[in-house]
Amino acid sequence: MQLKKMPRRKRLSAGRAPLILFLCQMISALDVPLDLVQPPTITQQSPKDYIIDPRENIVIQCEAKGKPPPSFSWTRNGTHFDIDKDPLVTMKPGSGTLTINIMSEGKAETYEGVYQCTARNERGAAISNNIVVRPSRSPLWTKEKLEPIILRNGQSLILPCRPPLGLPPPIIFWMDNSFQRLPQSERVSQGLNGDLYFSNVLPEDTREDYICYARFNHTQTIQQKQPISVKVISAKSNRERPPTFLTPEGNASHKEELRGNVLSLECIAEGLPTPIIYWIKEDGTLPINRTFYRNFKKTLQIIQVSEADSGNYQCIAKNPLGAIHHTISVTVKAAPYWIMAPQNLVLSPGEDGRLTCGANGSPKPRISWLLNGVPVEIAPDDPSRKIDGDTIIFSNVQERSSAVYQCNASNEYGYLLANAFVNVLAEPPRILTSANTLYQVIADRPALLDCAFFGSPLPTIEWFKGAKGSALREDIYVLHENGTLEIPVAQKDSTGTYTCVARNKLGMAKNEVHLEIKDATRIIKQPEYAVMQRGGTVSFECKVKHDHTLIPTITWLKDNGELPNDGRFTVDKDHLVVADVRDDDGGTYTCVANTTLDNVSASAVLSVVDVPNPPFDLELTDQLDKSVQLSWTPGSDNNSPITKFIIEYEDAMHEAGLWHLQTEVSGMQTTAQLKLSPYVNYSFRVMAVNSLGRSLPSEASEQYLTKAAEPDTNPTAVEGLGSEPDNLVITWKPLNGFESNGPGLQYKVSWRQKDGDDEWTSVVVANVSKYIVSGTPTFVPYLIKVQALNDVGFAPEPAVVMGHSGEDLPMVAPGNVHVNVVNSTLAEVHWDPVPLKSIRGHLQGYRIYYWKAQSSSKRNRRHLEKKILTFQGSKTHGMLPGLEPFSHYTLNVRVVNGKGEGPASPDRVFNTPEGVPSAPSSLKIVNPTLDSLTLEWDPPSRPNGILTEYTLKYQPINSTHELGPLVDLKIPANKTRWTLKNLNFSTRYKFYFYAQTAAGSGSQITEEAVTAVDEGKTAMASRQVDIATQGWFIGLMCAVALLILILLIVCFIRRNKGGKYPVKEKEDAHADPEIQPMKEDDGTFGEYSDAEDHKPLKKGSRTPSDRTVKKEDSDDSLVDYGEGVNGQFNEDGSFIGQYSGKKEKEPAEGNESSEAPSPVNAMNSFV
Repeated sequence: MQLKKMPRRKRLSAGRAPLILFLCQMISALDVPLDLVQPPTITQQSPKDYIIDPRENIVIQCEAKGKPPPSFSWTRNGTHFDIDKDPLVTMKPGSGTLTINIMSEGKAETYEGVYQCTARNERGAAISNNIVVRPSRSPLWTKEKLEPIILRNGQSLILPCRPPLGLPPPIIFWMDNSFQRLPQSERVSQGLNGDLYFSNVLPEDTREDYICYARFNHTQTIQQKQPISVKVISAKSNRERPPTFLTPEGNASHKEELRGNVLSLECIAEGLPTPIIYWIKEDGTLPINRTFYRNFKKTLQIIQVSEADSGNYQCIAKNPLGAIHHTISVTVKAAPYWIMAPQNLVLSPGEDGRLTCGANGSPKPRISWLLNGVPVEIAPDDPSRKIDGDTIIFSNVQERSSAVYQCNASNEYGYLLANAFVNVLAEPPRILTSANTLYQVIADRPALLDCAFFGSPLPTIEWFKGAKGSALREDIYVLHENGTLEIPVAQKDSTGTYTCVARNKLGMAKNEVHLEIKDATRIIKQPEYAVMQRGGTVSFECKVKHDHTLIPTITWLKDNGELPNDGRFTVDKDHLVVADVRDDDGGTYTCVANTTLDNVSASAVLSVVDVPNPPFDLELTDQLDKSVQLSWTPGSDNNSPITKFIIEYEDAMHEAGLWHLQTEVSGMQTTAQLKLSPYVNYSFRVMAVNSLGRSLPSEASEQYLTKAAEPDTNPTAVEGLGSEPDNLVITWKPLNGFESNGPGLQYKVSWRQKDGDDEWTSVVVANVSKYIVSGTPTFVPYLIKVQALNDVGFAPEPAVVMGHSGEDLPMVAPGNVHVNVVNSTLAEVHWDPVPLKSIRGHLQGYRIYYWKAQSSSKRNRRHLEKKILTFQGSKTHGMLPGLEPFSHYTLNVRVVNGKGEGPASPDRVFNTPEGVPSAPSSLKIVNPTLDSLTLEWDPPSRPNGILTEYTLKYQPINSTHELGPLVDLKIPANKTRWTLKNLNFSTRYKFYFYAQTAAGSGSQITEEAVTAVDEGKTAMASRQVDIATQGWFIGLMCAVALLILILLIVCFIRRNKGGKYPVKEKEDAHADPEIQPMKEDDGTFGEYSDAEDHKPLKKGSRTPSDRTVKKEDSDDSLVDYGEGVNGQFNEDGSFIGQYSGKKEKEPAEGNESSEAPSPVNAMNSFV
């Protein structure tokens, strides 16, 4: 939290004496409190060049402070200005400000002059600058008669403005009678002198109201010149010319400017085409951050110009016919400017000091000193004062040395005047900073604790931290000359109370301030660069982390300005959302987090992209018979570079409204040379393409009709095929209108026999696509050609194609047909080819007709559907797949041409051998009993031979889904039902069943079934389970548990006494640690089961040896065993399902051996 900028500082280092800073006696930041005696100080005054509005009262400011309060007086034009004698002039009480009341009477010109104010008290006199008071002026244009200006198209023109001299100079602009600004460009622009320059005129420049306006801002008035009339006459040929300068004249000129001003250099050139202006500095480079181009680069501006900007500047005007240049020599002068202005001196009696007046300029200024407004040379002598050029040295000052000194630095371009007093005082220290000020600073930033003080002699300053801290001596602290303590990098441990102590020989003063260190505000999630298509929605995220005692405010900016006032922009806690993105939404978006102590920001750029805008300004040039040049102006690429242009054409004569692709060119091109066809009424359009897609089409170009010409091409797809045995049909694909190249499109059709000596026969037909030649022999080859022609001439000689006259049906059937049976489903057929002449057409191939005529098993003839297989070309054999086994087939063969089939060959008969049968059609298990199952089935739907027998295989499936031994049984072929006996009751069986022929076994069908359950044994098991649910049984179990508990307690007591008890005796008697069985006759129990182990009692238990009790096995109900596969009953009714010696299942999840035994198992263990 910085209070002031401190140019000089001293660092405290460790190991040095207590931190005391002896400041030098020139204290720029030391102000004398107003309750102490001091010379006057000017605090406010009017500007040196003071232009007033003559319609308002004149106010000349002069304010000063001092103790005692100063009195004021004025001079005007170097002599005393007695305000008491002028009733229009009043002075503000307690001030030197003058008010001249010219609104009631009087004129401003009467009070024009140079004014100076003097503020005086017993300690000295301070004076103001020389204030030059001048009323503003806005004179009218002089009346003049302006003749109309008439010139030819392409000539240059200067319209003079020559505004009246005003104070201050007016602002010039050109408008028309409707007060609309005249458009300006590289061709037409306004010069610095207000004239309007035309590099070359065009017919549209013709108008009668070119009006120059002068605006006088001081008086808020606008004056106008008489309108100028310009008429541009169109010339048939405009001769282009190289550039020449309209201003400045010649090859070189000179420009002088004062330091700190804006340097403006101007070059305006005429020529045809319009010249372009370039700027360079001959002996250096143009300053990057201070150089600006105005008025279409015709004006070069350098702001804050300095002596280093002096040199030669060159403007270059260039067009295609040449270039010229003009050199402007720039000299930068400087009115006086301060290097070190004199500062007030506060000294105690007997001290030394000095006043320095450091100024510079070009030329170097002259320094002069005044004392209380009087040249020091004629002022009373003071032995403590010595003048040495720009410095006054004081030694052993006394109270009478108090005065106000003025330093004047002047050259031909201006002057500087500064007041500085010498005040001799003896004052004890005082601290001016408010007590208990709280400073809050962000961590890792400088902390500046203020201790403004005053005293004479100058006090020394010490800083302490904490109530009992010693003077600060660590090198992390810095003390400034004005008493401020700086902590360059404040940390959390910098928090605390700091005490500032000021001492001089007259006393001591101190002050406490407090410092708190806060965490810095940080943006932990910054907005990210985004590319969004027009119309989309984009979101920027900005998450902020801050000190919990500070409340941040989040502000979003666009291009460093406020967000548009648009409902499409929504801001919530962490996000900025822009909906329906538009082109002008592109830019830099900045998230600014502000607290009372700091602020942070993060920015991201939004690029709005879209398909390009359509090209425009299509123009056709270089129009030739078969080519034209198309040029266009690209539309905006919408922030995605154009990759190519698509050019399309429309033929308004032949296909109006249909657009076709002409060509594609690179996205860098804006012209294309297009090849054209004759007799087409062209118009073109262009589309731009970027990564997002293609633009809308441009407006269509002007139409361009090419001249007619003979056709370039002939019809395509020429064919000759007969539709009847005695004709030849010639067909072709006709030319479209675009290809016709002219009016009157026709076709010359020619033909002759290929193998004869006949001449070509020709006929010219209209724009059709077919011609029929009648009376031809059957299937004779012909040579054919079709040539296009129009009113201009014939197309090139066409290509000759071969065709044939019409075909007829073949006359001969294939001979020597024989069949080779490969297997039960495949046969191979062979035949001899027919003579070519008998085919009477194009050979398409051979076709076999075959059908299944009878069944070998039943011998009853039935006609079946015929099947057809065609073999392409001249093949003489073929395979017949997919035949049915054990069947009788008949076939014949026919030759095929383009007209159809020839006669059939004599029928050939063949038989297929037996095959394996299909699976039986069905298999059902009916009438299950305790030990038998009956199977019923239907024979195979496709026996494929004579069935010899059926095979039945079956095997049991136990409760673990394991398969038992497989039984194989043969059944006669005439059976469709079979009963299996001596099966196990309540047992699931799996059956496999298939039929057989002499060729082998067919596909099998499978089925599963379960034998019936013994109801008597099931009931016995149910009653056994029901016992476990009786109350008496539950009571018995509780009594047993109580006895076991008592036994445990007795055993524990006996063991502690060293004695033996029955269980202990049995342990001693048997070395085997296994659990001993319980004996009913002696009343003793076996080893007990610890409740934590959850182990069941051993005696009589049917639990498996691994002590796993499955939940499903210990259920109270045994109904599940009736139909299940996991258990059975023996003949005596005992349950053998899981304990029958077969491999046991793994315990089910959640039913590990730690589960308590069921009541049934508990009961069985005592049986």
